[in-house]
Amino acid sequence: MGLKSNLHNLKEKYKGTKMAPAFNAIHTFLYLPNETTHGGTHIKAADDLKRTMNVVIMALVPCLIFGIFNAGYQHYAAIDALAGVTREVSLLGNFLTWDNFVVGAWSVLPLVIVSYGVGLIVEFIFAVIKGHEVEEGYLVTGMLVPLIVPVDIPLWMLAVAVIFGVVIGKEVFGGTGMNILNPALTIRAFLFFAYPTWMSGDKVWVHGADPRVQNLAEGATPDALSGETILGSLAQNNSNMLDSAGDLWNAFFGFIPGSVGETSTLLILLGGLFLVFTKVGSWRIMLSSVIGAIVMGLIFNGVADAGWISESSKFYGLMSTDFWIHLLIGGFAFGTVYMATDPVTASQTNKGKWIYGFLIGFISIMIRVFNPAYPEGVMLAILLMNVFAPTIDHYVVQGNVKRRKKRLKVKTA
Repeated sequence: MGLKSNLHNLKEKYKGTKMAPAFNAIHTFLYLPNETTHGGTHIKAADDLKRTMNVVIMALVPCLIFGIFNAGYQHYAAIDALAGVTREVSLLGNFLTWDNFVVGAWSVLPLVIVSYGVGLIVEFIFAVIKGHEVEEGYLVTGMLVPLIVPVDIPLWMLAVAVIFGVVIGKEVFGGTGMNILNPALTIRAFLFFAYPTWMSGDKVWVHGADPRVQNLAEGATPDALSGETILGSLAQNNSNMLDSAGDLWNAFFGFIPGSVGETSTLLILLGGLFLVFTKVGSWRIMLSSVIGAIVMGLIFNGVADAGWISESSKFYGLMSTDFWIHLLIGGFAFGTVYMATDPVTASQTNKGKWIYGFLIGFISIMIRVFNPAYPEGVMLAILLMNVFAPTIDHYVVQGNVKRRKKRLKVKTA
């Protein structure tokens, strides 16, 4: 008797009991959902929630694999820098190496395991308590979370944050499809405000660089290793990390420190195109977010060029940064492609998506410039617009209703 038959027998045995959702979830994860439409009033299509989630995961896998190699590369690059050696990146020479993969996998894969393990346990518990089927919504959240945190975040902190994000960010609203905040960003916001020293600074982005982590390379002193991001450097009025065109290309390809999956703008761009092609991600939100960021960047560039702000000001570094560079650094690209486009928490109307995305980009750069202590605004911008998305859609719909009423009056006059 095969695995499928055994699972089917268990489903029938526990049918109607509190444990039924758990067995149904395992069966649905391995095979196809049981629910099929038979009446003529339903729209029949090949896609379902699990397939949609799997498409997003496929778009995220390249970022995960790249993040594993980059974690190892940045680790060894920091050790070389400690010895006074400057490491020039070579994709086949010193990036896609077995040593980098081993170090990266050792530090990144536990984040993935904890994220999925803890999150799915919470999902199962709520499914059993409420007596409903386990929802597939966490499949994407479980992959997003490891990609938006520093590589050496303690696993127990991640576990606590995941529990908070799933319970407060989703389950209290009724589960998948009912939440008003992006669960992955809720988890990251919890980490940032509860454990800020583990989420910012120049010691948290490179594996082994933080003095609180006890897996440093032999002979390396904790305080000597550093892994400052380009964004953090610019926030301190230091543009040394962007002195050459090579630095910009490294930022575009992703050979820089940062959260696990956010560094490679190239792979994020390809992932965004894949989501648009499969009609899972909204191109309107992605494009309008980029437009909003460019507009805000141009405004700040104009202010800096006009001399309205002193070069000694703490805001000058990011304010004078060329507007298009803001698209390459930090988590802006990752947030725009994979989080702002979340179909549950984003605006639903086409016009609302343009407004929603534009404000995300606009506010992201504003927060990035005006908050040097936390020079990454995309998380807060998306969470803020998650709250206002229903309001945006409401006024868009009401505007359409008013226009139709006017047309009706004209026809009947």
